[in-house]
Parts: sequence; C-alpha cells; structure tokens
Amino acid sequence: MLLFLNVIYVLVAIAMVALILMQRGAGAQAGSGFGGGASATVFGSRGASSFLSNATKWLAILFFAISLFMAWQATRAVAAPEAAQDLGVMSQVPVAPAAPEGSSAVPVAPEVTQPAAVDSTVPSAPVEEPTQSAPTDPANQ
Repeated sequence: MLLFLNVIYVLVAIAMVALILMQRGAGAQAGSGFGGGASATVFGSRGASSFLSNATKWLAILFFAISLFMAWQATRAVAAPEAAQDLGVMSQVPVAPAAPEGSSAVPVAPEVTQPAAVDSTVPSAPVEEPTQSAPTDPANQ
C-alpha cells in the first residue's frame, strides 16, 4: 500500500507543478490583446483561470492528505519495529567483538610516570627599603 501511495504522491506532485506553470501570471493580461482570448472557447467565458485554480486547489489538498497519512504511517511503523528487517548492504557490516568478561566497558589509560623534579623556584626581585623623607608641610602631620 505504501508503494502505491508513493506512486500517487509523485504523480500528484508532477500534476501540481504542471498546473501551476500553466496558470497565467500577473503580467499575462498585457498579451491578451494579441489573440490571447482563444482559451475562452475551450474553458468557458471566464477562461482557464477558474478550472486551473480549482484543479490546483484539489491536487494540493490531496497532496497534503497523502503527506499526512504517510507521516502517520511512518510513525506507527517506528513504534512497532519488524522482527527481521532487511538492511541490504548494511547487513554485511561486521559487528565489533564484545569486551571480555570481567573487564570494564571503558578502557583504562596507562599510568604516566612523573618526570624528575625540576627546581621551579623563581628568584625574588631585590626589595629596596623606602627612604624616610622629612615632611615639608607641618599641617599634614
């Protein structure tokens, strides 16, 4: 059923593109003076605009309805997975071997030996003692 819906979905999409491209644009009225009134004889007095717009509207409704149904169907299929699913080429990918029993799932990093202690003392800068100067202003004392 899903294959049938996919085929219908593609056909509706192609039909919508064709109908949209066949409709007149805003500038098409200028060309009607040069014999553009021939469509009135085929589609009626209003021309092709009402037929094309109605057909486009119903194809768009059908397109969205099929889209929603296929999305709903896909979410239902994910909720209940099939027992055996054909993976095609991916079924030939080898599976990684299981970890031996008794070992942890995360590998342990090897111990790192510390290098010999390096003298990392920084010599201090010489400290100058402040000199005492006589106050020049007796009011500040």
